[in-house]
Amino acid sequence: MDMSIHTPPGAGAPHDQGSGTRPAPEGGTPPQQDGAPAPRRTVTHLGDRVFRGLSRGSGITLLVIMAAIAVFLTYRAVGVLAINEGNFLTSFEWNANANPPDFGIAVLVYGTIISSIIAMVIAVPIAVGIALFISHYAPRRLATPLAYVIDLLAAVPSIVYGLWGALVLVPHLGGLYEWFDDFFGWTGVLSYQGGAARSLFTVGILLAIMILPIVTNVSREVFLQVPKMHEEAALALGATRWEVIRMSVLPFGRSGIISASMLGLGRALGETMAVATVLSPSFTIIVSLLDPGGGTFAQNIASKFSEASEQGRDALIASGLVLFVITLLVNGGARAIIARRKEYSGANA
Repeated sequence: MDMSIHTPPGAGAPHDQGSGTRPAPEGGTPPQQDGAPAPRRTVTHLGDRVFRGLSRGSGITLLVIMAAIAVFLTYRAVGVLAINEGNFLTSFEWNANANPPDFGIAVLVYGTIISSIIAMVIAVPIAVGIALFISHYAPRRLATPLAYVIDLLAAVPSIVYGLWGALVLVPHLGGLYEWFDDFFGWTGVLSYQGGAARSLFTVGILLAIMILPIVTNVSREVFLQVPKMHEEAALALGATRWEVIRMSVLPFGRSGIISASMLGLGRALGETMAVATVLSPSFTIIVSLLDPGGGTFAQNIASKFSEASEQGRDALIASGLVLFVITLLVNGGARAIIARRKEYSGANA
């Protein structure tokens, strides 16, 4: 007798009721666990794809523009640097139109860095103080118009600042320079020999006034973003207004202050017309910051470009390449400082 069990047609392997696994359908979809959510299919809308493409394209365009500027400056600078008779980094001469040319950027590097440092030392503490006053001390009726006035200062053309500096600031700095000479002249750095106040120190004061709105506005916006819970918690613990600012506001806004300072420094490094209007240029490094003389990259390019030959323009472009590199290094250093120190982040304040 045949005792074998015949499987009914269409019946597959026995289904394990305890495993919770459903048999695979005819389409070949893998089995799913009972109660497990079905996998979601990501749907990318047209607007998302367009926005992502535009954002990516904008970033790539910026990199291409920066690379094109660097290539252009390098291409024009290489030829004239190859025939330069002087040391480009240490020479105190600028005879780029001579044959062969003899020029260097030692005076320009010194003047650009010193005037920018003076501007930062003066502008940043004042700007942070104004930003704190507007955001945390001033009544709203006063803070709003004061903020508008500071915003308008950022829109004033640089040539207007230069004319004001030459006609108003320079004639009235003689008394301040004499005071510096009386009390700090022994240092040599602040000695004053008389004459018009067309010096690097005057340039630094003018640049400080010009970058003040930038640093103030950015710092103010950062201070206004401080979480109110941080300030209220400090006040609940009995902190004074200054202690709230010191423990809550300044740590939160530290990265913003650094960013604002770097924006201001970028304008100070590249300012042209205002410096050219105020400074009495000379290719000598003067120890005293109060005596006339000195020069900056932007001022030298603006004053000599119109009368320069093709060779002289290439020399000016070479100096512009150095300014371009200095600006990149300054901004890159600022980003590295912020990224390295986690406590600069507002999220960790």
